[in-house]
Amino acid sequence: MKSANKIIIGFLLVVIIGLPFSHTLVHILTEAWWFNSVNFSDVFWTRITWKIIAWVGTFIIYGLFLWFNYWMAQRLTRDRAFHFLDGSDLAPYTDTIANSAVLVVIFLISLAAATTSASAWETILKYLNATEFNLTDPIYQQDIGFYLFQFPFYEGLKDWLLNLLIWGFVLSVAVYVLKSKIRLDRYWQRFLTKDLKTHLSLLLAGIALVVAIGFWLERYELLYNADGVVYGAGYTDAHAQRLAFWIMSIVSLLLGLSFILAIWQNNITLPTYGIGIYLIAFFVFSGLFPWFQQRFIVEPNELEKEKPYIEHNIAYTRKAYDLDEVPTQDYPAEEQLSRQALQENQSTIRNIRLWDYRPLLSTYRQLQEIRLYYRFKDVDVDRYTIDENYRQVMLSPRELVYSQVPDRAQTWVNERLKYTHGYGLVMSPVNIVTEDGLPELFIKDIPPISQVDLQVDESAIYYGEETDTYIFTGTNTQEFDYPRGDENAFTTYAGNGGVPIPSLWQRLAYAYDLGDLKILISNYFINTSHIHYHRQIGERVNQVAPFLRFDKDPYITLINGRLQWIIDAYTISDRYPYSEPVSQSNNASAIVQGDDIAQMSLGDINYIRNSVKVVVDAFNGTMQFVVVDEDDPVLQTYRKIFPTLFTANDAIPAEVKAHFRYPLDLFTIQGQMYLSYHMNNPQVFYNREDLWRFPTEIYEGNEQIMQPYYAIMRLPEASSEEFILILPFTPVNKDNMIAWMAARSDGENYGKLLLYEFPKQKLVYGPSQIEARIDQNPQISQQLTLWSQEGSRVIRGDLLVIPIDQSLLYVEPVYLRAEQGELPELKRVIVAYAKEVVMEETLEEALATIFGGTQADVQQPTAAPPSAPPSAPPKEGVSTLAQSALETYQKAQEAMRQGNWQKYGQYQQELESILQQLNQTQKSTPNLRKSAGDQN
Repeated sequence: MKSANKIIIGFLLVVIIGLPFSHTLVHILTEAWWFNSVNFSDVFWTRITWKIIAWVGTFIIYGLFLWFNYWMAQRLTRDRAFHFLDGSDLAPYTDTIANSAVLVVIFLISLAAATTSASAWETILKYLNATEFNLTDPIYQQDIGFYLFQFPFYEGLKDWLLNLLIWGFVLSVAVYVLKSKIRLDRYWQRFLTKDLKTHLSLLLAGIALVVAIGFWLERYELLYNADGVVYGAGYTDAHAQRLAFWIMSIVSLLLGLSFILAIWQNNITLPTYGIGIYLIAFFVFSGLFPWFQQRFIVEPNELEKEKPYIEHNIAYTRKAYDLDEVPTQDYPAEEQLSRQALQENQSTIRNIRLWDYRPLLSTYRQLQEIRLYYRFKDVDVDRYTIDENYRQVMLSPRELVYSQVPDRAQTWVNERLKYTHGYGLVMSPVNIVTEDGLPELFIKDIPPISQVDLQVDESAIYYGEETDTYIFTGTNTQEFDYPRGDENAFTTYAGNGGVPIPSLWQRLAYAYDLGDLKILISNYFINTSHIHYHRQIGERVNQVAPFLRFDKDPYITLINGRLQWIIDAYTISDRYPYSEPVSQSNNASAIVQGDDIAQMSLGDINYIRNSVKVVVDAFNGTMQFVVVDEDDPVLQTYRKIFPTLFTANDAIPAEVKAHFRYPLDLFTIQGQMYLSYHMNNPQVFYNREDLWRFPTEIYEGNEQIMQPYYAIMRLPEASSEEFILILPFTPVNKDNMIAWMAARSDGENYGKLLLYEFPKQKLVYGPSQIEARIDQNPQISQQLTLWSQEGSRVIRGDLLVIPIDQSLLYVEPVYLRAEQGELPELKRVIVAYAKEVVMEETLEEALATIFGGTQADVQQPTAAPPSAPPSAPPKEGVSTLAQSALETYQKAQEAMRQGNWQKYGQYQQELESILQQLNQTQKSTPNLRKSAGDQN
């Protein structure tokens, strides 16, 4: 009977203890299935294995060490009993309760330490797979790899040991106090007996040894000091604080030795004096000595003393942000643009972005969301070769947002089995506007209809930015595919995404993991069913590689008829010596207000590389982690840890690489750091004589920081146009432009940065100065005010600075939107050049106004040969010729909007011929009328 009770009690204990862990175990199982379905099982098991090793190792070591100290304390006090329950009914069970309580405490401490250690799996693996940078720091001559991969491990190990020894000491002291073996009523030098003193002295000696190691490691922390003239070790740190840490490390070792020597003495006099000397040394060497040197040696001669350390800060910050090899060129900003120059740069003119992504997103939503459950989240910018022309386009995928389905239709079946995917995308060129002021759509509608030589072969979007729910495919009911008139089209998923759930026990596992009983009891599931989860692409890639930091703005691409997401991934660190963190840079708040940059700069990061791009298929959810920077030591370490995760750059098809673009967030961070770190001279840097800032612009009446923008243009030293990212700079407290930076995205030039500086003796208008000149133009300001008074909202889009042939062209689109409406229309284009500021209906008209001549003269590279004049008198009537002239004129205008200047020239010649015929017909009309009168 007693053994049966023991079995029952044991079973209940297993259930009680195991139940909280059961969900974790089931979740690990389902995650293993998911990683297997995406072909990254090795990544999963590497992470899990090292988490388990760290967790189990820490739990066992902590548990055994703490239990040993408790056992030792009990053994040394076996002649005493616990008395904390004396006088109560539980007094006979005092020892049992004490032992049980200590077991619980040891278990909880070990569990907390093990959980913390498990999260250090990445630190351990980076330590074991460290890669050298082949660059040393200027103070200790250690390779930079030591600070990124090994130093964090040593610091973590030090903290791990210190916590272990402190808990052992606290637990032992608690036992001695509760058993009254530590008596404060005795003389202070002899309040411990010899055996107790031996035990506690060894623990204290161990703590002192770890503290000594901590001081030794603290020397390296000086390289991250943020309290000096610049970030990193300064003169006082290198000459006083470093010495202080050495001395305190030695003093800590001597203190530990005093604890050991006290074992053979009958009192604690020696360690007591040792602690006193330690405190005095700490005050003198860690506080007074550095303060004295800073106050009386450094501050009176600060520039002279700090100059070498300012140089270190400049050099290492530039290396950490990949700004150390940015070539600088002079850009004269001449005012010599002509019609001929515009003709020679037609690709640049044709790709000037007239559509701001914000009003364009509203337009897309109004015109192309089709149904209330579809949504365009944002608008992406990319480039394609369309009809043999290199074009910049804007595009957005049409995703399905289940929460927008009518409430009555929000059922479990609809959410999980029917409404499973979005459909198609919309694409428009950056520069074409219809007669209604709307974008011309290259790809539109459902199913997608393409007006160009880009076709969408697979339109379904199962994985995207808005797909945050789990769904099931391959069931015995078809999924909703897309709306088709009064009916709906249905489909059955034929891709290879998702986790197979052919059996009942797999469904049981997911029902328990997701807390959804319907997964287990629904009759819709068959042996071909799959579950799709982690469908939100940001979460999806982070699930595989949480050690990378991902861009918050993935962009959609259309490659070989398939929709593919591209996400920029970054390797980061906060341990690069002497490199200033983004968050501590000059006026950093201006760029970290947005969620994207704020997320990127979390944790005081001071090293960043865009070493990986992730390509995610919108239909299958397959992921490819593509290496784009083979030389990044941080990525090389991750490749050693996860050899199957990354795909080599040369294994990626050229059509995929053609859509890699330099990341906007990375460029913004680099631009932010370059505002200060373009200064090479330490004296100039110390005085902050040449600080830059981001320019400002006006949007919807509010001043805001100007964001980098993509453009297709020909750089001064390049032979052809390319896709680049541009960011102008202005001096602090001034509005004129001082320089502009470009990041290249095409071919072998991908990732290269260029800086173009304007002459400092010449005024080059900055964006805010151009905005002011627009406001001061009476014709423009009068028209904008008139529109605002007529119930419309005037939206001035991004002001673009377009460098062309050593000159600058400023372009700003103007949109109108009804106060209660959400359909902006592009009504005017403002162009500024030199002293001219004009506003016309089209970009072509504005350029013609400034540079003179007809629109065709400004834009048309070559005119088509004129057609031969008619040899015979025209036979058409006046009305027929007038209609023909109108149609030809409309065709010419459409060709002009599309930037097809060859056809525009042909239509102009045809129109001239028709007008000549019309003129001849009108001349003969009076004679015909006279003849008719004679007959009457």
